[in-house]
This record gives sequence, structure tokens and C-alpha cells, in this order.
Amino acid sequence: MTKIVLVGAGSLQFGAGMLGDVFQSAHLTDAQIVLNDINEAAAKRTEKVANAYIADNGLKQTISVESDLPKALKGADFVVISIEVGDRFALWDMDWKIPQQYGIGQVYGENGGPGGLFHALRIIPPILEICGKVMDHAPNATVFNYSNPMSRITTTVHRAYPGIKFIGMCHEIASLERHLPPLLGVARDKIHYRAGGLNHFSVMTDVTYVDSGKSAYDDVRAKAEDYFGKQPGYSEILNASRKTGKAVDTEGWMDIDLSHITEVRPWSDRWLFKVILDNFGALPITYDSHFGEYIQWAHDCSDHRGILDFYTYYRNYLGHVTPTIEKELHERVVPIMEGLITGNAYEEAAVNIPNAGFIKDLPDWIAVEVPANVDKDGVHGIALDIPVGIRGLLSNQIGIHNLTAEAILQKKKDLVVQALLVDPVVTVSKGIPELVDHMIAEQSPWLDYLK
Repeated sequence: MTKIVLVGAGSLQFGAGMLGDVFQSAHLTDAQIVLNDINEAAAKRTEKVANAYIADNGLKQTISVESDLPKALKGADFVVISIEVGDRFALWDMDWKIPQQYGIGQVYGENGGPGGLFHALRIIPPILEICGKVMDHAPNATVFNYSNPMSRITTTVHRAYPGIKFIGMCHEIASLERHLPPLLGVARDKIHYRAGGLNHFSVMTDVTYVDSGKSAYDDVRAKAEDYFGKQPGYSEILNASRKTGKAVDTEGWMDIDLSHITEVRPWSDRWLFKVILDNFGALPITYDSHFGEYIQWAHDCSDHRGILDFYTYYRNYLGHVTPTIEKELHERVVPIMEGLITGNAYEEAAVNIPNAGFIKDLPDWIAVEVPANVDKDGVHGIALDIPVGIRGLLSNQIGIHNLTAEAILQKKKDLVVQALLVDPVVTVSKGIPELVDHMIAEQSPWLDYLK
């Protein structure tokens, strides 16, 4: 029997999605699933939905709620974390907009730039607390994290707990994979690709036709204008949902049906994407909103309308949809669990783990997003040949990740100031200490530990 602990399972979106993934697995039919959340009532809501689904479908998995995390962790094989603190969108608004008032033209406010820093400063301490309990009560468990900012979380956790089996997971790779078959005009199983970098800041490194072994990258570059230049973005998705009253689930692993959208702005959501492709020859795996957070010159070439419409759509979608359990695979954690349990080796498209030489020019301690081989012995990252120009962009993040981790572990406000001044997105110096004081005051009690 496999024991899986879901931390943050009071979120029905997270809980329902993970449970559906587990329920579809042929190797987890007898799984013991423990739901843990600081909001026990919310976890019990998820439990009620799950048990009803189990009863209706004649499943054998067991579901329970345990609000005491050490008790929940006893005997755990896997732990999956997906948490936020406070009012997610109210705090996100601060992360994004307050730095702009101090003259910082950040593109977004979730993972990179000042917004990513303050997001990290809030969420990493409770994740470190969770990981400390894992090391005390289930040290052999494999921990999967879905919370953002992924690379800063993963970097800091491994610095605090060097022996932990902690893997960051993100489905953003699907933003690339779902496009390759229609772009190249071949079936998905006839394409092999790899991509890597930092989370939400990675590019496709190679793509080949399986039958011939020939590189398909030149074909991707040649066809990108005609394909990506005509793809609907979030402005179009938002407009369509407003007209029809129906939302499209844009999260998850693979296909999204946007065939009902016919009017498209050229390169919607992908103006920066196009600049990267044209100047670096590498295809980003994601949209301007994510990629642009890390680049100091991205503000003048990103699709800001698309970014704002994405934020509006995402917030509205989460606020109005009622997640339900579906017995189908949405995320990539369960296949990794299956590989570890059965020993059936396979290549996973993207995991976030310490670098250990997988990407040149980056230190071993920084968390990178790379493909990996999964087998009974663990998850083993695969080295990638990242273009030198992209490695230059990635290298700009080394000091920021280092200072973010140290600011949290040492609980020092002056290191937060330094992290901002090291960040290439921050192009001003005046007012930075005041910005830090402002954010600490606004985001109390989560940032009160910084002295």
C-alpha cells in the first residue's frame, strides 16, 4: 500500500486535481491518501467530495483528514505540497503593483523580479516548516512541490535540508508540448524534444523526428511565424469567455480546444517570445507573462494587454469554477510515483532539482528545470546544451536566488534590499529600502520575521 499526503488539500482545485490523477492510476489502486490543511473544515470538504467519488465508482483507495502534520506524515511514501498564504490575489496585487510605484517596471509579479522575491519571502518559511517535519517524521518520503516561485523555493529547501528528496513540479512544459504536433504536422509520439532552464524561464533545447532521427528545430523556426503568430492568447480567451459565459480550463498537461476563437491579435501573449526566438534562436516554452519576469529589457517588448488579460482571466476562472474529480491524468506527479514504485523507467519532461552540472555556467546549488530519467532508484536529471545566450540570461539569476535563500534563512532585511539591488529587473536605487519596509508593513504577519 502506498501512502500519499496532500498538504494544502483544503484547496478543492488542488485536491480534486490530484485525487483524479491518483484514481486513474493502475498502480495506486490501494493508495492511502491523507489530506492535510491548516483549514481542517476545507480539508473535510475535499474528503467528502473524494469519498462520494470513491463510492460512486467502486474504488479501493482510502481518504482521511489529519490536521496534525507529524501524524499525517507517519509512514508516508509521497508528500505533495500546494499551498499559499493569506489572500492570494490581494498579496499578488501588492507584489506586482507596489514595486511599480517605486519606479520598477516589472512585467509581472509571481516568480521573477521584485514580485517573485516578496512571494518567495512569504511562502518559503511555511514550506521550510513542512519540510522540517518531513525530515523528522518521513525522511525517506519523496516530496513534490507545486507552489511558486518554484525555483526559489526548491533552491532554498535544498539549502536548508540537503538530504531531502524534494522535487518541484510545473505543468508549464505543456505550453510547449501541446503545440509541437500541429506546428510540425506529425503525431505527438513521432516527436522527441527536450527543454530546460529555470522554472518559467526555459527554452526548448532540441527536437527531433523520431522516425528519422533528424532535427526538427529548423522546421520549428521556419514555421513559427505562421503558427504562433496566429495562436489565440489570453486576451482572446478572456473576450470569448465574456461573450459566451463559459470558461476554458487552460491549466494542466495537454490539449486545449480553442477552435471557437477566430479573431486573434498577431503573436498574442508572445511579443517577447518572438524577440527571444528571433535574437537567440531558441523557442521559449511559455508566454511573456512568465518569461518576461526575469529580463530587464522585457518591459518594452512584452504583450502587456495579454499579460493583464491573463491575470484577469486566471483570477476570475479560479473564483467562479467549482473543481470536480475527473479520473484522468492532468499533472505529472503520478507518473513519477509510478516509475519510482514499479521501476518502469521513463523520461520525464520537466522537474525542478538542484543543478548538479545539468546546465553549464550555473552553480550546482541553484534549482534548474530539466528533463529527468525516472526509475526505482530515483529521479535523475539530464544534462542539456543550453545556447550560450540563454545561459547568459539564466546566469543573471544566480545572485538573486542566493540572496533570496540567505535572506530567508538568516531572517535579514538588509539581504532583501541587496537581493533587489542585484536583480537586473530593478533599474533604480532610490527608495529600495523604503520599498522593503513598505512591503513588510503591508504583508504582515508573513514578513515580520525580517529584521
